[in-house]
Amino acid sequence: MTRVALAVEAALVAVAVAVGAVLNHRHVPVHADAAPLYAVWLPHVGPGTPFAVVVALAVIRYGPGLAQRLPWHRLAVSGYLVCLLWTVSLALVDGWSRGIATRLTPQAEYLHDIPKVPGIRAMLGGFTGHIIDFQPGSWATHVAGHPPGAFLVFVLLDRIGLPGGVPAAALCILVGATAPVSVAYTLKALGYEDSARAALPFLVLFPGAVWVGASADGLFMGVVAAGLALLAAGRGLPGGLLLGFALYLSYGLVLVGPLAVAVLWLRRRAGTVVTAGFGVAAVVAAFTAAGFWWPTGYHLVVRRYYQGWAADRPYGYWVWADLAALLLCVGPVVAPALLRLPRRAGITLVPLAALTAIVAADLSGLSKAEVERIWLPYAIWLLVATAWLPARQHRVWLAAQALTALAVNHLLFTPW
Repeated sequence: MTRVALAVEAALVAVAVAVGAVLNHRHVPVHADAAPLYAVWLPHVGPGTPFAVVVALAVIRYGPGLAQRLPWHRLAVSGYLVCLLWTVSLALVDGWSRGIATRLTPQAEYLHDIPKVPGIRAMLGGFTGHIIDFQPGSWATHVAGHPPGAFLVFVLLDRIGLPGGVPAAALCILVGATAPVSVAYTLKALGYEDSARAALPFLVLFPGAVWVGASADGLFMGVVAAGLALLAAGRGLPGGLLLGFALYLSYGLVLVGPLAVAVLWLRRRAGTVVTAGFGVAAVVAAFTAAGFWWPTGYHLVVRRYYQGWAADRPYGYWVWADLAALLLCVGPVVAPALLRLPRRAGITLVPLAALTAIVAADLSGLSKAEVERIWLPYAIWLLVATAWLPARQHRVWLAAQALTALAVNHLLFTPW
């Protein structure tokens, strides 16, 4: 079955690349030069290349053994630091400026609109009035395409004296790199420590780190993973506050619902459900009191979405090519790992819930292209399934994961 799964994955990616090239050649507006990824073909190396290779080799060689032997607190800290090195090294393949310093500064990005903000309360209260495009004062693409929580993070960073692309990118990377440890901690807190230790090297060497360093979606991934980890630990109120705030980072993060339900079901404590609900409600109440009504923002964003490239991008291509982009984000291990999920283990609900969220996002038509970064908050949870791979195969699969990330990052230039 493993060989069949790999063949299907390879075929899907190959066909998506070939069809994307044909569509681009025929000037069909897929708006992605290296479809199914939003990137351009640009073989290159950079200052991060040797560091990324060394980190990958170290995780492949020592990761599985250390994951089994180290005390948990040392393992968690080590996992975070190695993931941080992996993410920064991949970003620096594109150089300091293009890879980190200016990632979040282009005209379509969050930092571009910070000078428009007279005050935070005024920004939140008038946010929906600037979502629709082609009118005076319209927000930049990424600001308009998300609830105000995402923009608020970068505005606050600017207000506390950390302006510009470097602090913003650093925040995204520092928070995004916590996600692998949060996912592993979730498994441990739910009573699956052996699975957490087995999966952690795969989580650390996540190919999606290409898009974590540096994009706001990496930040979103870290916030969501931390919120779910807190729920798993029985800390419902802070977990609910983080997941409630996630709703105001991206409209699509409403699809974290199945993951939250899966974690709470496995936790099986009514008190956690109640306090988590209070946490989410408190965030919703705060944003509503400040003048932003989430449903209004969502409906306006759908209109804005079809004012841009989404109106041209063919659903008939992206509805399946998005899955090829997902494979390049999670790596070739994902299908063989999912096929090994035990049927009766409750923890299988977690990757299956992530898969449910991804399918819903894909079919909605509101995720046409760029899903390699947009689906990061769900994609990393699919790697929970790697815990059930035979231990003797771990190094081979880790090598395949690392090669995927290195190939994408060195053959293509990804804008985020």
